[in-house]
Amino acid sequence: MLARRRFLGLAVGAATLPRATRCARAQASNQIYPVRPVRLVVGLAAGGGTDVVARLMADALTQQLGQQFFVENRTGLAGNLATQAVTNSPPDGYTLLFVGPSNTISPSVYKNLSFDFLRDTVAVAGVMRFPNLMVVPPSLPVHTVQEFIDYAKDHPGKLSMASSGVGASPHLSGELFKLMTGVEMVHVPYRGSAAVYPDLMAGTVHVLFDNLPGAIGLVQAGKLRAVGVTSAERWDALPEIPAIAETVPGYQVDVWYGISAPRGVAPQIVAILNQAVNAALAEPKLIARFAELGGKPMPMSSEQMAQFVAQDVAKWAKVVQFAKIKPE
Repeated sequence: MLARRRFLGLAVGAATLPRATRCARAQASNQIYPVRPVRLVVGLAAGGGTDVVARLMADALTQQLGQQFFVENRTGLAGNLATQAVTNSPPDGYTLLFVGPSNTISPSVYKNLSFDFLRDTVAVAGVMRFPNLMVVPPSLPVHTVQEFIDYAKDHPGKLSMASSGVGASPHLSGELFKLMTGVEMVHVPYRGSAAVYPDLMAGTVHVLFDNLPGAIGLVQAGKLRAVGVTSAERWDALPEIPAIAETVPGYQVDVWYGISAPRGVAPQIVAILNQAVNAALAEPKLIARFAELGGKPMPMSSEQMAQFVAQDVAKWAKVVQFAKIKPE
């Protein structure tokens, strides 16, 4: 991910977005909700990329709706403790969950959860998305996705695929690549992407599918080589890097963020929140903040978000089964 200092700077900077007009408008038009502060629960630690985007969104919703939205970090069990806390909360709209790929991967990895993510939450809105970046060390004699596939098939089982941890988005991105191309690679999990980079640059491991903000600096410095992005098409900020899908049709991994609520929340509350999120995502200053993080707004209706989440759960279930992934 980007440096912690830069993330924190962006989060603080969010406070400069215009406030007064929207707050007054929200207070006048939404008498039923919210009438007190709203908690946005994040399953990862403060200061990381997910947390920073959540705080930007919380500030934007505060401005849109005239009540404070505040982030609460509840870490543990790959974000599942946060999901459990929210699903056990009253469905009144005052406890929301900031969601992402870990929420759609977990149902297939963790078999004994006390909740069912699809059953026990209601999709409210999409927030942001960005791709992973497929990077290799400069010492590996490949420059394209096709060259990587050919090299891997010429050296079966000799390449190692690093990841930031079992079941995380970088791991599943690589497993989906293996599933769709038939290449053999040995998975080598690390504790976070930062721990991978020294070995990757040295050529001890051979490929990493990492979040774009974390990898792009090393690519630009010439310490790693990018061969593809995991988005369905080329990413606007990196038009020179091909999409993996140009070589492997149908391949797509989006790292995404959204907001969900406990099952049973009133439809009118979902509608108010969805409208506020989508209005915030149209603000030029928030769009610019997301661009600095390597991402784009992901405006959706609540129904579109529900369909997106269900498709993501089904997609990762196939990959988890293929890779025989079990929790650490």
